Amino acid sequence: MNETPSASRTAWLVVMLLIPVALLNYLDRQMLATMKSSMIGDIPDIQTKAQWGLILGSFKWVYAIFSPIGGYLADRISRRHVICFSLFTWSAITWATGQVHSYDQLLWTRAIMGVSEAFYIPAALALIADYHLGPTRSRAVGLHQMGIYAGVIIGGFAGYAADNPDLGWRGAFAWCGLLGIAYSLPLFLFLRNRPASNDDKPKQAAGSAARTLLGNTNFLLLILYFTLPAMAAWIVRDWMPDILRERFDLGQGKAGISAVLYWQLAAIVGAVLGGWLADRWMRTNIRGRIFVSAIGTFLLLPALFGVGNATTLVVAILFLIVFGLGWGFFDCNSMPILCQLVGPEHRATGYGLMNFVSISCGGFADWIFGALRDRHLPLNAIFGVFAGIALLSIFIALRIRPSDNSTS
Repeated sequence: MNETPSASRTAWLVVMLLIPVALLNYLDRQMLATMKSSMIGDIPDIQTKAQWGLILGSFKWVYAIFSPIGGYLADRISRRHVICFSLFTWSAITWATGQVHSYDQLLWTRAIMGVSEAFYIPAALALIADYHLGPTRSRAVGLHQMGIYAGVIIGGFAGYAADNPDLGWRGAFAWCGLLGIAYSLPLFLFLRNRPASNDDKPKQAAGSAARTLLGNTNFLLLILYFTLPAMAAWIVRDWMPDILRERFDLGQGKAGISAVLYWQLAAIVGAVLGGWLADRWMRTNIRGRIFVSAIGTFLLLPALFGVGNATTLVVAILFLIVFGLGWGFFDCNSMPILCQLVGPEHRATGYGLMNFVSISCGGFADWIFGALRDRHLPLNAIFGVFAGIALLSIFIALRIRPSDNSTS
């Protein structure tokens, strides 16, 4: 199906409008990990790593529960309205996070943040898939994911902001919240849903949509594949600043930068290269996107072993770069693979269900990691377990049998 030049420009404009939203979506998450020392110093009733892991986990568990709900609303009502509402709400809560003074208050703000942010990713990726058909789908999703990686990179500098007496961690949250609130208005004015066509199927009730998705064996395999490597990614994203700070005796600012900058830049390269390679491979093999994603997951294995055993900061960063490259390959193809398994009317709901399982497990991984660190379990043993889990996911991916939904 050939697109007109005007339709192609609109399709790429949608991606450009959503990149800043993706950036803000992950900037807030990374700031929390990077500014951990300053926040704990200012909130004295946070006493253990397990408590901090529970703060990280509470966001993910609530996010996971509401992700299918947000996806269903995006499929049923309007992707545009869900996206704009999500941005405005989580930005207001980001501002409120800078006002907390106790562990319980921080726990509640992170949990409420999970509700608001849960609505964004399923709706955004489904909207991109609506506009970008098979020939450009992986590249478009990869470009959007670059906004996520940029948000993580900028969040890595938050340690310096937290150390600045004129700004501090409270000011960083406040300014990011106000920026998101300001952007939500022009986003609402310029973002549009894809016009309906005669080929669009009628919207289903929630129970019927869930039965359709959960009765699809390939979709269930994709949920498992989507979940297992992501557990390691959450650990790397949420705990690596603290790991590098303790292991190599770094300041909060340098630890935050070292933990996110290099592997997120590598993830950008991986998303661009992986999106291009997957779109190209799809011309000759219907499983091209699965193969590219599996290659990325395979790269996570040596990366996790290397990070767990690194004896110098340089070695740790080199293996984090390998991790980022593999993650970019994996990340840019998850929604495009889903598009080969389910129709447009179920994609946001489907991605929401994938998030539900994946992020629930990610929350437990954060919490368990903190508890294991309190018990001084060696890092190489912990990362070795996550590498084994990622290896299992590759075999699951290769069992997925997609259909040719490349033009829908």
